[in-house]
Amino acid sequence: MNYNRKDYTDDQLLALYKAILKPRMIEERMLVLLRQGKVSKWFSGIGQEAISVGSAEALDSDEYLLPLHRNLGVFTSRQVPLDRLFAQFQGKTTGFTKGRDRSFHFGTNEHHIVGMISHLGPQLAVADGIALADLLEKKEKVTLVFSGDGGASEGDFHEALNVAAVWGLPVIFMIENNGYGLSTPSNEQFRFRHFIDKGPAYGIDALQVDGNNILEVYDTVRQAAISIRKNPRPMLIEAITFRMRGHEEASGTKYVPQELFEKWAKKDPVENFEKYLLDELVLTQKTMESIKEQIKAEIENGLQKAFDTPMPEVNREEELQDMYKPFNQEVIRPAADTKTEKRFVDAISDGLRQSMERYPELVLMGQDIAEYGGVFKVTEGFVDKFGKSRVRNTPLCESAILGIGLGMSVRGQKSMVEMQFADFVSAGFSQIVNNLAKSHYRWGQNADVVVRMPTGAGAAAGPFHSQSNEAWFFHTPGLKIVYPSSPYDAKGLLNAAIEDPNPVMYFEHKMLYRSITQEIPDDYYTIEIGKARTVAEGTDLTIITYGMGVHWAKQLQQELKDASLEILDLRSLLPWDKDAVRAAVEKTGRVLILHEDTMTGGIGGEIAAWISEHCFELLDAPVARVASLDTAVPFAPPLEQEFLPKQRLREKVELMLSY
Repeated sequence: MNYNRKDYTDDQLLALYKAILKPRMIEERMLVLLRQGKVSKWFSGIGQEAISVGSAEALDSDEYLLPLHRNLGVFTSRQVPLDRLFAQFQGKTTGFTKGRDRSFHFGTNEHHIVGMISHLGPQLAVADGIALADLLEKKEKVTLVFSGDGGASEGDFHEALNVAAVWGLPVIFMIENNGYGLSTPSNEQFRFRHFIDKGPAYGIDALQVDGNNILEVYDTVRQAAISIRKNPRPMLIEAITFRMRGHEEASGTKYVPQELFEKWAKKDPVENFEKYLLDELVLTQKTMESIKEQIKAEIENGLQKAFDTPMPEVNREEELQDMYKPFNQEVIRPAADTKTEKRFVDAISDGLRQSMERYPELVLMGQDIAEYGGVFKVTEGFVDKFGKSRVRNTPLCESAILGIGLGMSVRGQKSMVEMQFADFVSAGFSQIVNNLAKSHYRWGQNADVVVRMPTGAGAAAGPFHSQSNEAWFFHTPGLKIVYPSSPYDAKGLLNAAIEDPNPVMYFEHKMLYRSITQEIPDDYYTIEIGKARTVAEGTDLTIITYGMGVHWAKQLQQELKDASLEILDLRSLLPWDKDAVRAAVEKTGRVLILHEDTMTGGIGGEIAAWISEHCFELLDAPVARVASLDTAVPFAPPLEQEFLPKQRLREKVELMLSY
């Protein structure tokens, strides 16, 4: 292995030696503890330490790193206290996730590290978001994110690189090419020869380094970072290396030819660098032994503290509360009484504009939302007022844009991501349910992101532009869901959603955009999230609904002159207003739950179960539901009308009234 020290001093070389030696010694100790059953799982980075350490040491301490399983050297280079690191591995309270997650599935803003999730690829876009925040704040900073060669097969890899290239984001994509994705060799993962071949296709500079040569990694990353800070742009660095142990210890290495181990053992990054420093007289035997003793003592001290720490005590209230960042909403009333008649779509636009004025850190992202104003023209004129840096057209990369929202949250910024149609959110599903929703619970990082979801059928738009998919997210702790049915609620709930530091899914029915109007306050105001609204008072039957269902229920109320219908608009679906539901049940004793979503697995089933469990003594009839057919949304208008529940609503209400 050829080392070129360039103009690096002896002290710098010794510092790199200490930095690469520490993770190796920790790993060797962890493998013993694993055999003793004192840690439950271990992903070994032995043989790949030069990449982690070289990258981390090359960046400034306040620049973010986003590591993977085998990047222990990132954490040790950033001086993460070993007792806390070991406590994390053991699921102890003093770890970074309070025992809620394992290994390197955590972040720490104190050390400017954002850890991975098991899905691998989504963290690449989070790095884009951190870099975008730096770019918007005109900070000369670099973000470095790791990917393995296996994880780079995911669509998230493409999306993150594509957006970074289009937006000129200061990100280094460090690809650790060790030849295997778990047991699958590279020739079964991809057909290209090297990852640097991908760079030109994205318009990204690409470099290749010997991933076992710490000096080469360190110098390459350092020079790249210096260049990117002055001229912001993404860069891809491919580090050629080899994993000397299994994907994780339980998987073994039988699938790897023995000759590869023999070849790469000669390129051991720690042993070779140590020998080089001894040969160069930078390191003496005595100094080396002293350094190893110091690291060993630090490891044992950290382990003892971690072992002495008890396992977490169960606290149900804390577990539930920590799904969300604490936030006590104070409802804001309009400053003046002036009102203007506005359509539903105008109310959304009004709220979004006033939130942009109120929060200078708020950035809007979505397909065609800039000059074009979005397909529904919600953001028309916004570029002229707020500029393209805050109103950003995005490539068709839903997953990346949602991940960018989380990355911006890491840097204290707010974001709104518009799905062109709610149906398209499926392309970014993992970012929402695994990253945005779980981040605060796992390591205390909130996701200050609102996802706007133009939803619903009725326009003969077919199966891919008409779905009601709120139930997909209703099942996911950590998210909030709002679904307004009036212009007043549309503006107030959108403002509230943007104000809330937690991830909020904001559903807006497309058929309401230009079909209803209402006088609403001109000033900024908010509505309490989690609070239902009584639309109509009644004594015979309660209809619990939301969105378009409110208007179907109101129309039926006008048609049934002899019936007294109570209509409760949930407005918020997660959390939903149990007190209001109970009061509405108590008032009439008969309950029908109406929603546009399909019947099976819909939100109505959960509410019906809750009523049966908690309000049984108040009921005079079984709880009933009316929903769309359990089919995809059909295209032809007659089929679509049969699919929707509106025609079946009257029949069900009359049946309930005669019960």
